[in-house]
Amino acid sequence: MKILVTGGAGFIGSAVVRLAIARGHQVVNLDALTYAACLDNVAMVADSPLYAFEQVDIRDAAAVEACVARHAPDAIMHLAAESHVDRSIDGPGVFIETNVMGTYNMLQSARALWDRQGCPDGFRFHHISTDEVFGSLPADPSVKFTEDTPYDPRSPYSASKASSDHLVRAWHETYGLPVVLTNCSNNYGPYHFPEKLIPVVILNALAGKPLPIYGDGSNVRDWLYVEDHADALLVVVEKGAVGRSYNIGGENERSNLELVETLCAILDDLRPKASGRYADQITFVTDRPGHDARYAIDPARIRAELGWRPSVTVEEGLRRTVQWYLDNEPWWRALQARDGVGHRLGTG
Repeated sequence: MKILVTGGAGFIGSAVVRLAIARGHQVVNLDALTYAACLDNVAMVADSPLYAFEQVDIRDAAAVEACVARHAPDAIMHLAAESHVDRSIDGPGVFIETNVMGTYNMLQSARALWDRQGCPDGFRFHHISTDEVFGSLPADPSVKFTEDTPYDPRSPYSASKASSDHLVRAWHETYGLPVVLTNCSNNYGPYHFPEKLIPVVILNALAGKPLPIYGDGSNVRDWLYVEDHADALLVVVEKGAVGRSYNIGGENERSNLELVETLCAILDDLRPKASGRYADQITFVTDRPGHDARYAIDPARIRAELGWRPSVTVEEGLRRTVQWYLDNEPWWRALQARDGVGHRLGTG
């Protein structure tokens, strides 16, 4: 296929770009190159004849339409989004502009292309979203998010993503645009921008700084290795049923405290300190406003209908991730001067 990937210089998007090209797809990477994007994430495929890059902001409707028309992809995988909850607390406006209006622009350009081509059955608009649209779960491990869980977003970020999900479904129901949707759990792995929990812990640990954990660390997340997620997304765009949504989870629930303790133990093994343990640096800080207690995904649909499930446990994935950060210091060093990196955001 010829796939246009929005946000392809970001964390998840770049994993999709790298894997899609490795599998022989043509890829157009549409990215505005905002603060969290990094073209080094796709440097390994930048010289491939299957790769093209377009610096386009999805908030610019005319530029989006021109790019989509020029490349005429068989599928659009829409990952471009503002994604950091803490940043959405401090500045919600850009989340509405990018995640809601940007998605509207992508849908309109996709619809125009699809109409011009005679509405081919094989075209797909794949919208990539988050489990945060479903709100918060109780502690009961038997209760998990399914594709039928009612939406209940609690942050400006999750509300903007819920809005974009609704737009995608509306464009399918109203205009017949062939769409698929996915909602994923927390991603981690190589090239994770250093403002999120796992890279913050790794880099603070190496620098001898406190390892901040919100509240008492009891908040639970389901952790999905980013390369597993990229594989799942390509399975969905290739095989998913039109109009269908699929929840993608790692089947690896951990509390934030358990996660950080695991990272510390891995670092103790791979890069031991001269004295003491990395866990000695753990510090509990004031909780995030409106912090959801628990997310957990039931991935039964994607497993039963498309035959996909994650390939690594969270312990295996975390070890790979820590090793990647140890081996790629020039990559993360270059990002530490960017806006907001290394500073607490979203305190309300």
